[in-house]
Amino acid sequence: MTNAKVFLPQDVIRLKRDNQPLDADLIQKFVDGIVDGSVSDPQIAALGMAIFFNGMSPEEGASLTLSMRDSGEVMDWTKRGFDADAPIVDKHSTGGVGDKVSFMLAAIVAACGAYVPMIAGRGLGHTGGTVDKLEAITGYDVMLDNQKFEQVVKSVGCSIIGQTANLAPADKRFYAVRDVTATVESIPLITASILSKKLAAGLHSLVMDVKFGSGAFMDTMDKAVALGQNIVRVARAAGTPTSALLTDMNEVLGKTAGNAVEIMETIEFLNDPAKADKRLLDVTLDLAAEMLWRAGIAASVEEGRKKAQEAHTSGQAAEKFAQMITAHGGPADLMQNPEKHLTLAPVCKPVYADQAGYVQKMDTRQIGQTIVAMGGGRSVPGQAIDHSVGMTGFSAIGDYVDGDKPLCFIYAVNEDQWDMAAAAMKQSMTVGEDAVDTQPITARIIRD
Repeated sequence: MTNAKVFLPQDVIRLKRDNQPLDADLIQKFVDGIVDGSVSDPQIAALGMAIFFNGMSPEEGASLTLSMRDSGEVMDWTKRGFDADAPIVDKHSTGGVGDKVSFMLAAIVAACGAYVPMIAGRGLGHTGGTVDKLEAITGYDVMLDNQKFEQVVKSVGCSIIGQTANLAPADKRFYAVRDVTATVESIPLITASILSKKLAAGLHSLVMDVKFGSGAFMDTMDKAVALGQNIVRVARAAGTPTSALLTDMNEVLGKTAGNAVEIMETIEFLNDPAKADKRLLDVTLDLAAEMLWRAGIAASVEEGRKKAQEAHTSGQAAEKFAQMITAHGGPADLMQNPEKHLTLAPVCKPVYADQAGYVQKMDTRQIGQTIVAMGGGRSVPGQAIDHSVGMTGFSAIGDYVDGDKPLCFIYAVNEDQWDMAAAAMKQSMTVGEDAVDTQPITARIIRD
């Protein structure tokens, strides 16, 4: 009788250090060790650094993704009465400033007949968090258990919750080590982190919103392309058809940035489609069209866009959003009386540029950091946030501003906070004499 080879974490580290491929069994054993504690934090850090420098093939990436996915619970929708080929689809954004797309997108796609089980995150760095924004709504429960989550998805068509402790626990520990060892930016590890959580939701297809620009983690188009291509390749190897839309984050998305104010804009977007901000509408419809095509509800992306537009303009998406809110314990009259259930900071005043001219450029990251400094985001994990602060009425790049048209309005808790934020907004938004051309918000689509 032969003894099975003893697993040693350092053997895995050594192979990747020497730029050798890792087979699925070794990756699985290493991930098992992350979960049960037999692999130490220094060993996780060492493998992370080796991957940072030497990368991973799509096959290795798929093995890491699936191992981390399977480290916790994985949703099986067929056990909940769904057909094996049910159109279960989701979208994930790499993060931006003013990005409230998940709310209207989930409602639009669900109104077209797809199921959207969206497991979202909290704010990270200068970017706002979908879960934090939902918590601005009185009564909305972001931490449904799996049974209730599945029930809402089945009855409403969409549900947005936060990540639970039993979802991809290996990723949670791996990410915590990466965060303090300078390996967060590793494309293979970003890919595995995103996909392990998304695929744990039992998706049949996925659409990625990979942002680039001053307000994105991928600050250049080249970095966004590399991440988008890798996510699509790895997801395909893991058996989940995926598209990646590369979208511009060189300016605030929509007219608001903050928690409660972004829910306000979402409600207006759904209630009054004619008033929707063009860039926000464009990216929402682009993502919805791709999701509906991927889900098999539309025969083409063009047909998907038409279906999404109809769901939006007919009011069906607004009805879906309202149903989701009440299913999560939120108020039944949110769409009619948002001001009753969303608290806004008491000091609200416009900010004007020091000179008249055209908005030529935004330091979108700095705008996001300003919201964090106001208490609307976190500087340390677990910190309580103030949902009431933020900015509205943003002028877009290319807009002319003067003494009548402000850069934006700021909601602050007091005059001192408003003064700080106003100074930051003037510094963040470049105004000049010359008009500038604007670019389409979706720059490129990567498909498998």
